[in-house]
Amino acid sequence: MNLPKLIQGGMGVAISDWRLAKAVSSLGQLGVVSGTGISRIFASRLMDGDMSGNVRRALSNFAMPEIVQTMVEKYYTPGGKSPETPYKTPAAYSLTPQKFVDQVTAIGNYVEVFLAKEGHSGVVGINLLEKVQMPTLASLYGAMLAGVDVVLMGAGIPTQIAGILDKLSNHEPVSYRVDVHGAGKDDDYRIHFDPESIFPGISKLVGKLKRPKFLPIISSVVLAQALIKRSEGAVDGFVIEGPTAGGHNAPPRGTVTYNEKGEPIYGEKDTVDLEKMKQIGLPFWLAGGYGNPKQVQAALDAGAAGVQVGTAFSLCEESGMEPELKKRLIEKIRNEEAEVLTSALVSPTGFPFKVAQLEGTLSDKKLYEQRPRICDLGFLRVLYKREDGKIGYRCAAEPVDDFVKKGGSAEDTVNRSCLCNNLTATAGFPQLRKDGYVEKPIITSGDDLAAAAQFFKEGKTSYTAEDVVRYLLGPFFEQGLQPG
Repeated sequence: MNLPKLIQGGMGVAISDWRLAKAVSSLGQLGVVSGTGISRIFASRLMDGDMSGNVRRALSNFAMPEIVQTMVEKYYTPGGKSPETPYKTPAAYSLTPQKFVDQVTAIGNYVEVFLAKEGHSGVVGINLLEKVQMPTLASLYGAMLAGVDVVLMGAGIPTQIAGILDKLSNHEPVSYRVDVHGAGKDDDYRIHFDPESIFPGISKLVGKLKRPKFLPIISSVVLAQALIKRSEGAVDGFVIEGPTAGGHNAPPRGTVTYNEKGEPIYGEKDTVDLEKMKQIGLPFWLAGGYGNPKQVQAALDAGAAGVQVGTAFSLCEESGMEPELKKRLIEKIRNEEAEVLTSALVSPTGFPFKVAQLEGTLSDKKLYEQRPRICDLGFLRVLYKREDGKIGYRCAAEPVDDFVKKGGSAEDTVNRSCLCNNLTATAGFPQLRKDGYVEKPIITSGDDLAAAAQFFKEGKTSYTAEDVVRYLLGPFFEQGLQPG
Protein backbone atom coordinates (compact mmCIF):
# COMPACT_ATOMS: atom_id res chain seq x y z
CA MET A 1 0.00 0.00 0.00
CA ASN A 2 1.40 3.40 -0.98
CA LEU A 3 1.30 5.78 1.95
CA PRO A 4 -1.44 8.40 1.46
CA LYS A 5 -0.73 12.02 2.31
CA LEU A 6 -4.30 12.47 3.46
CA ILE A 7 -6.43 10.31 5.76
CA GLN A 8 -10.09 11.27 5.97
CA GLY A 9 -11.21 11.15 9.60
CA GLY A 10 -13.37 8.24 10.75
CA MET A 11 -16.26 10.22 12.20
CA GLY A 12 -19.11 8.35 13.86
CA VAL A 13 -21.91 7.61 13.97
CA ALA A 14 -22.10 7.25 10.14
CA ILE A 15 -20.83 10.76 9.35
CA SER A 16 -17.90 9.01 7.71
CA ASP A 17 -20.16 6.68 5.80
CA TRP A 18 -19.34 4.64 2.71
CA ARG A 19 -20.16 7.48 0.30
CA LEU A 20 -17.60 9.80 1.85
CA ALA A 21 -14.93 7.12 2.17
CA LYS A 22 -15.47 6.05 -1.44
CA ALA A 23 -15.15 9.62 -2.70
CA VAL A 24 -11.84 10.13 -0.88
CA SER A 25 -10.41 6.71 -1.76
CA SER A 26 -11.28 7.23 -5.42
CA LEU A 27 -8.98 10.27 -5.33
CA GLY A 28 -5.98 8.27 -4.15
CA GLN A 29 -6.18 9.07 -0.45
CA LEU A 30 -7.30 6.95 2.51
CA GLY A 31 -11.08 7.06 2.82
CA VAL A 32 -12.31 5.81 6.18
CA VAL A 33 -15.70 4.50 7.28
CA SER A 34 -16.80 4.62 10.89
CA GLY A 35 -17.69 1.24 12.38
CA THR A 36 -19.17 2.77 15.53
CA GLY A 37 -22.84 1.91 15.98
CA ILE A 38 -23.00 0.47 12.48
CA SER A 39 -25.43 -2.34 13.40
CA ARG A 40 -28.09 0.28 14.24
CA ILE A 41 -27.33 2.23 11.05
CA PHE A 42 -27.51 -0.91 8.92
CA ALA A 43 -30.88 -1.93 10.37
CA SER A 44 -32.23 1.62 10.03
CA ARG A 45 -31.25 1.93 6.38
CA LEU A 46 -33.18 -1.26 5.64
CA MET A 47 -36.18 -0.03 7.63
CA ASP A 48 -36.11 3.21 5.64
CA GLY A 49 -36.58 1.11 2.52
CA ASP A 50 -33.02 1.12 1.12
CA MET A 51 -34.41 3.27 -1.68
CA SER A 52 -31.15 3.30 -3.63
CA GLY A 53 -30.79 -0.47 -3.35
CA ASN A 54 -27.16 -0.08 -2.28
CA VAL A 55 -27.46 -2.02 0.97
CA ARG A 56 -29.23 -4.95 -0.67
CA ARG A 57 -26.71 -4.96 -3.53
CA ALA A 58 -23.89 -5.27 -1.01
CA LEU A 59 -25.78 -7.99 0.84
CA SER A 60 -26.19 -9.94 -2.40
CA ASN A 61 -22.40 -10.26 -2.51
CA PHE A 62 -22.11 -11.71 1.00
CA ALA A 63 -21.00 -15.33 0.98
CA MET A 64 -23.93 -16.69 3.04
CA PRO A 65 -27.30 -15.73 1.51
CA GLU A 66 -29.35 -17.60 4.12
CA ILE A 67 -28.07 -15.39 6.93
CA VAL A 68 -28.53 -12.30 4.77
CA GLN A 69 -32.12 -13.26 4.14
CA THR A 70 -32.72 -13.37 7.89
CA MET A 71 -31.50 -9.79 8.16
CA VAL A 72 -33.67 -8.64 5.27
CA GLU A 73 -36.76 -10.32 6.68
CA LYS A 74 -36.23 -8.73 10.08
CA TYR A 75 -35.47 -5.15 9.03
CA TYR A 76 -36.27 -4.41 5.39
CA THR A 77 -39.44 -2.36 4.88
CA PRO A 78 -40.41 -1.92 1.20
CA GLY A 79 -41.09 1.76 0.58
CA GLY A 80 -39.74 2.66 4.02
CA LYS A 81 -41.29 2.64 7.48
CA SER A 82 -43.89 5.24 8.43
CA PRO A 83 -42.72 8.30 10.42
CA GLU A 84 -44.76 7.01 13.38
CA THR A 85 -42.87 3.70 13.51
CA PRO A 86 -39.80 3.52 15.76
CA TYR A 87 -36.62 1.95 14.44
CA LYS A 88 -35.94 -1.63 15.46
CA THR A 89 -32.62 -1.83 17.25
CA PRO A 90 -30.36 -4.88 17.53
CA ALA A 91 -29.94 -6.05 21.11
CA ALA A 92 -27.19 -4.38 23.13
CA TYR A 93 -23.93 -6.27 23.46
CA SER A 94 -22.99 -8.30 26.52
CA LEU A 95 -19.99 -10.53 27.26
CA THR A 96 -22.03 -13.41 25.86
CA PRO A 97 -23.82 -11.80 22.91
CA GLN A 98 -26.60 -13.44 20.99
CA LYS A 99 -25.34 -15.03 17.79
CA PHE A 100 -27.60 -12.74 15.77
CA VAL A 101 -26.01 -9.65 17.35
CA ASP A 102 -22.56 -10.74 16.17
CA GLN A 103 -23.97 -11.56 12.74
CA VAL A 104 -25.73 -8.23 12.24
CA THR A 105 -22.67 -6.34 13.49
CA ALA A 106 -20.31 -8.19 11.18
CA ILE A 107 -22.61 -7.86 8.19
CA GLY A 108 -23.25 -4.17 8.88
CA ASN A 109 -19.50 -3.55 8.76
CA TYR A 110 -19.18 -5.73 5.68
CA VAL A 111 -21.80 -3.66 3.84
CA GLU A 112 -20.14 -0.36 4.76
CA VAL A 113 -16.68 -1.44 3.60
CA PHE A 114 -17.97 -3.24 0.50
CA LEU A 115 -19.78 -0.14 -0.72
CA ALA A 116 -16.80 2.11 0.08
CA LYS A 117 -14.46 -0.12 -1.97
CA GLU A 118 -16.82 -0.72 -4.87
CA GLY A 119 -15.80 0.51 -8.33
CA HIS A 120 -12.27 1.84 -7.75
CA SER A 121 -8.75 0.68 -6.84
CA GLY A 122 -8.14 2.98 -3.87
CA VAL A 123 -7.65 1.95 -0.25
CA VAL A 124 -10.35 2.03 2.43
CA GLY A 125 -9.97 2.03 6.21
CA ILE A 126 -12.32 1.52 9.12
CA ASN A 127 -12.24 3.47 12.37
CA LEU A 128 -13.20 1.85 15.68
CA LEU A 129 -12.96 2.95 19.32
CA GLU A 130 -11.15 1.11 22.10
CA LYS A 131 -13.82 2.54 24.43
CA VAL A 132 -16.48 0.57 22.51
CA GLN A 133 -15.04 -2.87 23.15
CA MET A 134 -17.74 -5.49 22.90
CA PRO A 135 -18.67 -5.11 19.19
CA THR A 136 -15.00 -4.90 18.13
CA LEU A 137 -14.35 -8.53 17.16
CA ALA A 138 -17.45 -8.87 14.98
CA SER A 139 -16.82 -5.42 13.48
CA LEU A 140 -13.25 -6.27 12.50
CA TYR A 141 -14.24 -9.60 10.99
CA GLY A 142 -17.06 -8.12 8.93
CA ALA A 143 -14.79 -5.38 7.61
CA MET A 144 -12.12 -7.94 6.73
CA LEU A 145 -14.65 -10.07 4.84
CA ALA A 146 -15.15 -7.00 2.63
CA GLY A 147 -11.39 -6.54 2.13
CA VAL A 148 -10.74 -3.51 4.37
CA ASP A 149 -7.20 -2.20 3.86
CA VAL A 150 -6.52 -0.33 7.10
CA VAL A 151 -7.85 -0.45 10.67
CA LEU A 152 -7.57 2.75 12.74
CA MET A 153 -8.37 2.73 16.43
CA GLY A 154 -8.24 5.33 19.18
CA ALA A 155 -9.89 6.29 22.48
CA GLY A 156 -7.70 3.96 24.49
CA ILE A 157 -4.64 1.71 24.24
CA PRO A 158 -5.44 -0.97 21.62
CA THR A 159 -2.65 -3.45 22.34
CA GLN A 160 -4.75 -6.49 21.36
CA ILE A 161 -5.93 -5.46 17.91
CA ALA A 162 -2.88 -6.30 15.78
CA GLY A 163 -2.78 -9.88 17.03
CA ILE A 164 -6.52 -10.26 16.55
CA LEU A 165 -6.17 -9.15 12.93
CA ASP A 166 -3.54 -11.86 12.39
CA LYS A 167 -5.89 -14.55 13.69
CA LEU A 168 -9.05 -13.32 11.98
CA SER A 169 -7.27 -13.37 8.62
CA ASN A 170 -7.18 -17.16 9.10
CA HIS A 171 -10.74 -17.31 10.51
CA GLU A 172 -9.35 -18.40 13.87
CA PRO A 173 -11.32 -17.95 17.12
CA VAL A 174 -10.32 -14.79 19.00
CA SER A 175 -10.99 -13.19 22.37
CA TYR A 176 -10.75 -9.63 23.61
CA ARG A 177 -9.88 -8.66 27.18
CA VAL A 178 -12.40 -6.08 28.29
CA ASP A 179 -12.13 -3.37 30.92
CA VAL A 180 -14.20 -4.08 34.03
CA HIS A 181 -14.61 -1.54 36.81
CA GLY A 182 -13.82 -3.10 40.18
CA ALA A 183 -12.01 -6.10 38.71
CA GLY A 184 -9.09 -7.54 40.66
CA LYS A 185 -5.58 -7.89 39.28
CA ASP A 186 -6.12 -11.62 38.71
CA ASP A 187 -9.48 -11.23 36.97
CA ASP A 188 -9.54 -11.84 33.22
CA TYR A 189 -12.80 -10.96 31.55
CA ARG A 190 -13.11 -11.54 27.79
CA ILE A 191 -15.58 -11.50 24.96
CA HIS A 192 -15.13 -14.31 22.42
CA PHE A 193 -15.73 -14.54 18.69
CA ASP A 194 -15.43 -17.69 16.60
CA PRO A 195 -15.97 -17.01 12.87
CA GLU A 196 -16.90 -20.62 12.17
CA SER A 197 -19.50 -20.58 14.93
CA ILE A 198 -21.06 -17.30 13.84
CA PHE A 199 -20.85 -18.09 10.11
CA PRO A 200 -20.58 -21.91 9.75
CA GLY A 201 -18.42 -22.88 6.76
CA ILE A 202 -17.27 -19.32 6.04
CA SER A 203 -13.55 -20.15 5.77
CA LYS A 204 -14.11 -22.61 2.93
CA LEU A 205 -16.37 -20.17 1.11
CA VAL A 206 -14.03 -17.18 1.14
CA GLY A 207 -10.53 -18.54 1.84
CA LYS A 208 -7.80 -16.70 3.72
CA LEU A 209 -8.51 -13.01 4.31
CA LYS A 210 -6.17 -10.07 3.76
CA ARG A 211 -4.67 -8.81 7.01
CA PRO A 212 -5.24 -5.04 7.04
CA LYS A 213 -2.64 -2.52 8.17
CA PHE A 214 -3.11 -1.30 11.73
CA LEU A 215 -2.78 2.39 12.66
CA PRO A 216 -3.49 3.20 16.33
CA ILE A 217 -4.61 6.75 17.05
CA ILE A 218 -2.46 8.15 19.86
CA SER A 219 -1.83 11.40 21.72
CA SER A 220 1.73 10.93 23.02
CA VAL A 221 5.13 9.41 22.27
CA VAL A 222 4.84 7.40 25.48
CA LEU A 223 1.69 5.74 24.17
CA ALA A 224 3.34 4.98 20.84
CA GLN A 225 6.29 3.37 22.62
CA ALA A 226 3.96 1.36 24.87
CA LEU A 227 2.05 0.05 21.85
CA ILE A 228 5.26 -0.99 20.09
CA LYS A 229 6.36 -2.84 23.21
CA ARG A 230 3.06 -4.39 24.26
CA SER A 231 1.18 -4.92 21.00
CA GLU A 232 0.32 -8.56 20.32
CA GLY A 233 1.05 -8.13 16.59
CA ALA A 234 2.57 -5.73 14.11
CA VAL A 235 1.77 -2.01 14.32
CA ASP A 236 2.13 -0.35 10.91
CA GLY A 237 2.13 3.32 11.86
CA PHE A 238 0.36 5.91 13.99
CA VAL A 239 -2.10 8.77 13.76
CA ILE A 240 -1.11 11.43 16.30
CA GLU A 241 -4.25 13.30 17.30
CA GLY A 242 -4.04 16.61 19.11
CA PRO A 243 -6.66 18.11 21.45
CA THR A 244 -8.07 20.37 18.73
CA ALA A 245 -9.52 17.37 16.85
CA GLY A 246 -13.24 16.69 16.90
CA GLY A 247 -15.00 13.91 18.79
CA HIS A 248 -13.33 12.48 21.88
CA ASN A 249 -10.02 13.96 22.99
CA ALA A 250 -7.46 12.46 25.32
CA PRO A 251 -7.62 14.21 28.72
CA PRO A 252 -4.85 16.73 29.43
CA ARG A 253 -1.74 15.20 30.95
CA GLY A 254 -1.02 16.07 34.57
CA THR A 255 -3.30 18.12 36.80
CA VAL A 256 -6.39 19.21 34.87
CA THR A 257 -7.51 22.84 35.00
CA TYR A 258 -10.44 24.48 33.25
CA ASN A 259 -11.16 27.80 31.54
CA GLU A 260 -14.14 30.05 32.23
CA LYS A 261 -16.31 27.95 29.87
CA GLY A 262 -15.52 24.74 31.74
CA GLU A 263 -13.23 23.43 29.01
CA PRO A 264 -10.12 21.45 30.00
CA ILE A 265 -6.91 23.39 29.36
CA TYR A 266 -4.13 21.71 27.40
CA GLY A 267 -0.48 22.71 27.73
CA GLU A 268 3.08 21.87 26.75
CA LYS A 269 2.83 18.36 28.20
CA ASP A 270 0.19 17.60 25.57
CA THR A 271 2.47 18.51 22.66
CA VAL A 272 3.98 15.48 20.94
CA ASP A 273 7.74 15.45 20.35
CA LEU A 274 7.91 14.65 16.63
CA GLU A 275 11.67 14.11 16.71
CA LYS A 276 11.10 11.23 19.12
CA MET A 277 8.27 9.95 16.91
CA LYS A 278 10.66 9.85 13.95
CA GLN A 279 13.08 7.77 16.01
CA ILE A 280 10.44 5.05 16.37
CA GLY A 281 10.82 4.42 12.64
CA LEU A 282 7.16 3.97 11.66
CA PRO A 283 5.14 6.35 9.48
CA PHE A 284 2.85 8.75 11.29
CA TRP A 285 0.11 11.19 10.36
CA LEU A 286 -0.84 14.33 12.29
CA ALA A 287 -4.47 15.08 13.18
CA GLY A 288 -6.28 18.00 14.76
CA GLY A 289 -6.15 21.40 13.11
CA TYR A 290 -4.57 20.39 9.79
CA GLY A 291 -7.37 21.69 7.59
CA ASN A 292 -5.31 23.93 5.33
CA PRO A 293 -2.45 23.32 2.86
CA LYS A 294 0.15 25.28 4.85
CA GLN A 295 -0.39 22.97 7.82
CA VAL A 296 -0.22 19.93 5.54
CA GLN A 297 3.16 21.11 4.28
CA ALA A 298 4.31 21.85 7.83
CA ALA A 299 3.40 18.28 8.84
CA LEU A 300 5.36 16.87 5.91
CA ASP A 301 8.33 19.09 6.75
CA ALA A 302 8.21 17.79 10.34
CA GLY A 303 8.60 14.21 9.12
CA ALA A 304 4.98 13.10 8.98
CA ALA A 305 3.72 10.91 6.15
CA GLY A 306 0.73 13.21 5.96
CA VAL A 307 -2.30 14.38 7.92
CA GLN A 308 -5.71 13.18 9.01
CA VAL A 309 -8.57 15.65 8.51
CA GLY A 310 -12.15 15.26 9.71
CA THR A 311 -13.95 18.56 10.16
CA ALA A 312 -13.64 19.76 6.56
CA PHE A 313 -15.00 16.43 5.30
CA SER A 314 -17.86 16.35 7.83
CA LEU A 315 -19.63 19.20 6.01
CA CYS A 316 -19.02 18.13 2.41
CA GLU A 317 -21.83 16.85 0.20
CA GLU A 318 -20.85 13.20 0.61
CA SER A 319 -20.76 13.13 4.41
CA GLY A 320 -23.48 11.28 6.31
CA MET A 321 -24.66 14.23 8.39
CA GLU A 322 -28.40 14.82 8.14
CA PRO A 323 -28.78 17.37 5.29
CA GLU A 324 -30.80 20.00 7.16
CA LEU A 325 -28.37 19.94 10.10
CA LYS A 326 -25.46 20.30 7.71
CA LYS A 327 -27.16 23.20 5.96
CA ARG A 328 -27.80 25.06 9.24
CA LEU A 329 -24.27 24.52 10.51
CA ILE A 330 -22.86 25.76 7.20
CA GLU A 331 -25.01 28.89 7.56
CA LYS A 332 -23.42 29.46 10.99
CA ILE A 333 -19.98 29.23 9.39
CA ARG A 334 -20.86 31.57 6.54
CA ASN A 335 -22.21 34.12 9.06
CA GLU A 336 -19.02 33.80 11.15
CA GLU A 337 -21.04 32.48 14.10
CA ALA A 338 -19.53 28.98 14.35
CA GLU A 339 -18.53 27.92 17.86
CA VAL A 340 -17.17 24.66 19.27
CA LEU A 341 -16.89 23.86 22.98
CA THR A 342 -14.84 21.09 24.53
CA SER A 343 -17.16 19.57 27.10
CA ALA A 344 -15.58 17.77 30.04
CA LEU A 345 -18.91 16.19 30.96
CA VAL A 346 -21.11 15.40 27.96
CA SER A 347 -19.58 12.01 27.08
CA PRO A 348 -20.45 9.01 29.29
CA THR A 349 -16.84 7.86 28.77
CA GLY A 350 -15.50 10.72 30.87
CA PHE A 351 -13.25 11.81 27.99
CA PRO A 352 -13.46 15.44 26.79
CA PHE A 353 -15.79 15.70 23.79
CA LYS A 354 -16.09 18.50 21.24
CA VAL A 355 -19.62 19.89 20.69
CA ALA A 356 -20.56 22.30 17.89
CA GLN A 357 -23.09 24.85 19.13
CA LEU A 358 -26.30 24.79 17.09
CA GLU A 359 -29.91 25.55 17.93
CA GLY A 360 -32.20 22.51 17.95
CA THR A 361 -29.41 20.17 19.06
CA LEU A 362 -28.40 18.99 22.50
CA SER A 363 -25.81 21.74 22.71
CA ASP A 364 -28.89 23.65 23.95
CA LYS A 365 -29.14 23.04 27.71
CA LYS A 366 -32.94 23.38 27.70
CA LEU A 367 -33.27 20.63 25.09
CA TYR A 368 -30.83 18.49 27.04
CA GLU A 369 -32.94 18.83 30.19
CA GLN A 370 -36.12 17.89 28.30
CA ARG A 371 -34.71 14.55 27.11
CA PRO A 372 -35.95 11.46 29.01
CA ARG A 373 -32.85 9.55 30.12
CA ILE A 374 -32.72 6.11 28.53
CA CYS A 375 -29.95 3.68 27.55
CA ASP A 376 -31.17 1.27 24.89
CA LEU A 377 -28.29 1.06 22.39
CA GLY A 378 -25.59 0.47 24.96
CA PHE A 379 -22.45 1.00 22.86
CA LEU A 380 -20.86 3.14 25.59
CA ARG A 381 -21.96 1.01 28.53
CA VAL A 382 -19.15 0.05 30.86
CA LEU A 383 -18.78 -3.28 32.58
CA TYR A 384 -18.46 -3.50 36.35
CA LYS A 385 -17.94 -6.29 38.84
CA ARG A 386 -20.94 -6.71 41.11
CA GLU A 387 -20.74 -7.68 44.76
CA ASP A 388 -21.78 -11.23 43.85
CA GLY A 389 -18.83 -11.42 41.43
CA LYS A 390 -20.98 -11.32 38.30
CA ILE A 391 -20.68 -8.73 35.55
CA GLY A 392 -23.09 -5.82 35.31
CA TYR A 393 -23.53 -3.05 32.74
CA ARG A 394 -24.09 0.64 33.36
CA CYS A 395 -23.84 3.99 31.59
CA ALA A 396 -23.51 7.44 33.13
CA ALA A 397 -26.16 8.69 30.68
CA GLU A 398 -28.82 6.20 31.80
CA PRO A 399 -31.50 7.12 34.39
CA VAL A 400 -29.72 8.39 37.48
CA ASP A 401 -31.45 6.02 39.91
CA ASP A 402 -30.53 3.02 37.76
CA PHE A 403 -26.90 4.11 37.56
CA VAL A 404 -26.67 4.62 41.33
CA LYS A 405 -28.30 1.25 42.04
CA LYS A 406 -25.56 -0.32 39.97
CA GLY A 407 -22.88 1.21 42.16
CA GLY A 408 -22.29 4.37 40.13
CA SER A 409 -21.99 7.85 41.60
CA ALA A 410 -24.78 10.35 41.01
CA GLU A 411 -22.10 13.00 40.42
CA ASP A 412 -20.91 11.09 37.35
CA THR A 413 -24.33 11.45 35.69
CA VAL A 414 -24.41 15.27 35.70
CA ASN A 415 -24.71 16.66 32.15
CA ARG A 416 -23.89 13.28 30.59
CA SER A 417 -25.54 12.84 27.21
CA CYS A 418 -26.61 9.69 25.37
CA LEU A 419 -24.12 10.00 22.54
CA CYS A 420 -25.33 6.70 21.07
CA ASN A 421 -28.81 8.06 20.34
CA ASN A 422 -27.69 11.68 19.81
CA LEU A 423 -25.09 10.87 17.16
CA THR A 424 -27.41 8.39 15.44
CA ALA A 425 -29.93 11.24 15.13
CA THR A 426 -27.19 13.45 13.66
CA ALA A 427 -26.82 10.89 10.87
CA GLY A 428 -30.55 11.17 10.13
CA PHE A 429 -31.91 8.16 12.05
CA PRO A 430 -33.51 9.63 15.22
CA GLN A 431 -35.41 7.20 17.42
CA LEU A 432 -39.10 7.85 18.12
CA ARG A 433 -40.13 7.05 21.70
CA LYS A 434 -43.48 5.70 22.84
CA ASP A 435 -44.36 9.05 24.45
CA GLY A 436 -43.75 10.81 21.11
CA TYR A 437 -40.33 12.18 22.00
CA VAL A 438 -37.92 12.23 19.05
CA GLU A 439 -34.22 11.91 19.85
CA LYS A 440 -32.29 15.12 19.20
CA PRO A 441 -28.90 15.32 17.48
CA ILE A 442 -25.56 16.45 18.80
CA ILE A 443 -22.80 17.57 16.43
CA THR A 444 -19.12 17.12 17.09
CA SER A 445 -16.45 19.10 15.27
CA GLY A 446 -12.83 20.09 15.55
CA ASP A 447 -11.79 23.50 16.82
CA ASP A 448 -11.12 24.65 13.26
CA LEU A 449 -14.80 24.52 12.26
CA ALA A 450 -14.76 28.19 11.31
CA ALA A 451 -11.93 27.49 8.86
CA ALA A 452 -14.43 25.70 6.62
CA ALA A 453 -15.53 29.19 5.56
CA GLN A 454 -12.89 29.08 2.83
CA PHE A 455 -15.05 26.53 0.97
CA PHE A 456 -17.94 28.99 0.76
CA LYS A 457 -16.29 31.82 -1.13
CA GLU A 458 -18.10 33.49 -4.02
CA GLY A 459 -21.52 32.62 -2.63
CA LYS A 460 -21.07 28.83 -2.58
CA THR A 461 -23.32 26.98 -0.15
CA SER A 462 -21.86 23.48 -0.52
CA TYR A 463 -18.70 21.67 -1.55
CA THR A 464 -17.49 18.15 -2.29
CA ALA A 465 -14.91 15.75 -0.89
CA GLU A 466 -12.86 16.38 -4.03
CA ASP A 467 -12.84 20.11 -3.23
CA VAL A 468 -11.30 19.28 0.16
CA VAL A 469 -8.66 16.96 -1.30
CA ARG A 470 -7.67 19.43 -4.02
CA TYR A 471 -7.48 22.30 -1.51
CA LEU A 472 -5.39 20.41 1.05
CA LEU A 473 -3.01 18.65 -1.30
CA GLY A 474 -2.78 21.30 -4.02
CA PRO A 475 0.23 20.51 -6.24
CA PHE A 476 0.56 17.01 -4.79
CA PHE A 477 -2.85 16.18 -6.18
CA GLU A 478 -2.17 17.80 -9.53
CA GLN A 479 1.11 15.87 -9.87
CA GLY A 480 -0.89 12.69 -10.24
CA LEU A 481 -1.02 11.20 -6.76
CA GLN A 482 -4.52 9.92 -7.45
CA PRO A 483 -4.73 6.13 -8.02
CA GLY A 484 -3.83 4.64 -11.36
